[in-house]
Amino acid sequence: MQTRGKSINLFLLDGKANGRIKCTLANWTGVAYRIPRTELDKCKERTDLAQSGVYFLFGSSDDYEKNVVYVGQAGVRKNGEGILCRLLEHKRNQDKDYWTEAIVFTTSNNSFGPTEISYLEHRFCAMSVEADRYVVKNSNEPSPGHITEEKESELEEFIDYAKIVMGTLGHRIFEPILEKMVEPGNVQSSTDNPLLYLNRRTKKSDIMIRATGKQTNEGFVIFSGSQIETIDSSTLPASIKQRRQNARVDVGGILQDDMLFSSPSASAMFAIGTSANGLTEWKTADGRTLKELEAE
Repeated sequence: MQTRGKSINLFLLDGKANGRIKCTLANWTGVAYRIPRTELDKCKERTDLAQSGVYFLFGSSDDYEKNVVYVGQAGVRKNGEGILCRLLEHKRNQDKDYWTEAIVFTTSNNSFGPTEISYLEHRFCAMSVEADRYVVKNSNEPSPGHITEEKESELEEFIDYAKIVMGTLGHRIFEPILEKMVEPGNVQSSTDNPLLYLNRRTKKSDIMIRATGKQTNEGFVIFSGSQIETIDSSTLPASIKQRRQNARVDVGGILQDDMLFSSPSASAMFAIGTSANGLTEWKTADGRTLKELEAE
């Protein structure tokens, strides 16, 4: 079935791209906001942020290779306060000083009750964990509650739209780095975008580097299970050294997670532990370099 285009409206509340953004989608009752932590106080006059909804707190941590996220829900309180009040509480909480911006989902017709936001919080959290893009900071898995099959169908449609909006607002939290086949350890390949391999014996450890990767529309991914060099060269860029230090690698030099890089060369340097040209290091199964493949 042919994928149809979507019309998305982004309203820059402060007139700048790095400020507050309101997002709506044609034929969708949902409303989304991207709010920098520093701009929360400016939202006090927005009535839709006094409603019920689900929110994401995005940030980073020196303890993790990945960025971090917390998924939560907020209902309307007796004093009329809702989502914004909950976000301001998180801002004052010293244990949640890691987040720099919030993404909020509510509705234009104030139709979310406790059942809806509990289900959405559960699904959003589970989808985030499954995609494994971010470290999910929730200490407990949210409960889905009890809903009818009719309501579930309605909320799943809301989620489909929310996934599009979330990616538009800059967070691909629901999308895995790679779409994998059903069989564990197998990865989709194609004639246009084949699997690529890096094989080289290193002088530092005298081991055979055997890494597998693939180009994506975001950059270049090295697959978990790749054998990488564990000793850094003095010529290795500081940013690559930092990623190697933070990566999960077992004592034998086997990478434990799929990792996304901005370029083939960055991924090759990560695998080899020294300066490298990814266009010539990465090759197809029949020996063609990535440079040759792109030239074709």
